[in-house]
Amino acid sequence: MNDLDEARRTINECDREIAGAFVRRMEAVRRVAAYKKERGLPIYDPVREEELIRKNSAFVEDPELQAYYVTFQRNTMAVSRAYQRKLIEGVRAAFSGIPGAFAEEAAAELFPGGSPVPFPDFAAAYRAAEAGECDYAVLPVENSFAGEVGIVCDLIFSGSLYINSMLDLAVTQNLLTLPGVTVEEIRTVVSHPQALAQCAAFLRFHGFETREAANTAMAAQAVAESGDPTVAAIGTERAAALYGLNVLVPHINESGLNTTRFAVLSRTPNDAPGRDDDNFFLVFSVKNEAGSLAEAVNIIGRRGYNMRGLHSRPLKTLPWNYYFYVEGEGNIRSENGEAMMRELGAVCERLKLVGTYPARRGKEEER
Repeated sequence: MNDLDEARRTINECDREIAGAFVRRMEAVRRVAAYKKERGLPIYDPVREEELIRKNSAFVEDPELQAYYVTFQRNTMAVSRAYQRKLIEGVRAAFSGIPGAFAEEAAAELFPGGSPVPFPDFAAAYRAAEAGECDYAVLPVENSFAGEVGIVCDLIFSGSLYINSMLDLAVTQNLLTLPGVTVEEIRTVVSHPQALAQCAAFLRFHGFETREAANTAMAAQAVAESGDPTVAAIGTERAAALYGLNVLVPHINESGLNTTRFAVLSRTPNDAPGRDDDNFFLVFSVKNEAGSLAEAVNIIGRRGYNMRGLHSRPLKTLPWNYYFYVEGEGNIRSENGEAMMRELGAVCERLKLVGTYPARRGKEEER
């Protein structure tokens, strides 16, 4: 055994020991969280943390390594705080927007008793879950009327999170105005581009000008703060209640079957045993050779998996090159699924199983 092999063997042994110590430490953290919750104590105790860091650093005699050990300890304590926060306050689910957004409604339904946490955009919400600031990110991937949410699909392709659940949320768009405003007074309607697209027929009929906003809740907030009776928003009843607006015209979206699909993204994959009625989300890019895409699609079909959808997105790093994502049906954790992944690996430049999840319907569809 050479020096490199011996060093790696030692690292592997240390990692196993650290994993065991980590589990024991987090079990103790669970008891600490229960104690704090019962007594209403704060999660973060900076005085105790600094005291522990100072005391524990003395166990490392090498001055150079001691500095790295301090960083290691701070990271460990940050993980402990995140776990305590989850145990005491419930799941933290990141979403894009402000209170009143459809994504907040989706997060609240998915995690009753949890805490939906707003972020200014999709990327910020995704990174919050990736960094451990939140337990999950709840982000829209597709709308039945307006199509895919490309920015989120790009994050899924390039990021490290996994999809562990999907929620189909029925979308009802409403025209929101300042109290006392009539339809005749309105000149401009502001909302998210997809909401404007979903209500295009209503907007054309009335001849309203449109203005885009980051999301529907921000549009409602902007109208409330403007005090301008000629400007209305498209948004939810909850947004109207939060920002003191009136639902002047309910249900103005063109399709009565309008649904947004939200993905639940987390740092670890779903490791539950696969089932025949599972769904899976697969992203890949193919070699720049004739027939590569067709062969990838044929492999999925030959293995008996139904593709609910096949979509393409441009690669940001290579002009005029594309990646693809598939939402399929079937148990991909089976021997058949593993064989399919091996076959795809032979024709794909990049291949990633983003997640597996059971089919789920939104609350509007369950009624």
